[in-house]
Amino acid sequence: MAKGKVITVAQQKGGAGKTTLAVNLGVTLMRDGLRVAVIDTDPQGSLGRWFMTRREARDDPGVEFATASAWGVNYECEKLRNAADVVIVDTPPKADADLRPALREADLVLVPVASSHVDLWATEGVLDLARRAGKPALVVLNRARARTRLGAEVAAAAAELGAEVAQPQIANRVAYAQSLGDGLGAAEAPGAAPALRDELAALAALVRARLEI
Repeated sequence: MAKGKVITVAQQKGGAGKTTLAVNLGVTLMRDGLRVAVIDTDPQGSLGRWFMTRREARDDPGVEFATASAWGVNYECEKLRNAADVVIVDTPPKADADLRPALREADLVLVPVASSHVDLWATEGVLDLARRAGKPALVVLNRARARTRLGAEVAAAAAELGAEVAQPQIANRVAYAQSLGDGLGAAEAPGAAPALRDELAALAALVRARLEI
């Protein structure tokens, strides 16, 4: 059996939506029939809290979960690669030595950028570390507001950083935060909007194409 692929979700600035992206991509890939594992390396533990809430609500959470220090991520990734098709690593908001082990394990680095120039400025350090590690990076515009001048400026500026910018954008929807607190992916929530499901499906398809899975 082929070993699973590792996706590292990284961003220097806090509040960019790393955990939201990790959860919703993981759940979407799971719903596509892939075996998914998630690793929480952020001391804040938001991904772990989401998983425990999910585990309490259902017999089978549908995803594997592990937690690790920055320097323990190598061991957890090695173990989970043998049990899952995709391993998603949620990292703390920093771009320094603590992030490098998670980048070394990555087959793909996802960098969420909210629609603000401040978020974009914080992205340069992560992209630089990914380049030094020789890892492909994909910038994902998160909490995007459709047809706004700021959103278009951020998308254009992100492309100028030399990284690929995902065409599927994650819109600014209350459902993402609400479902996280319920231990769900937003696409699983009752009454999830078709447009929400479509944007997550498009992002998952792009990621699968990049990882060839």
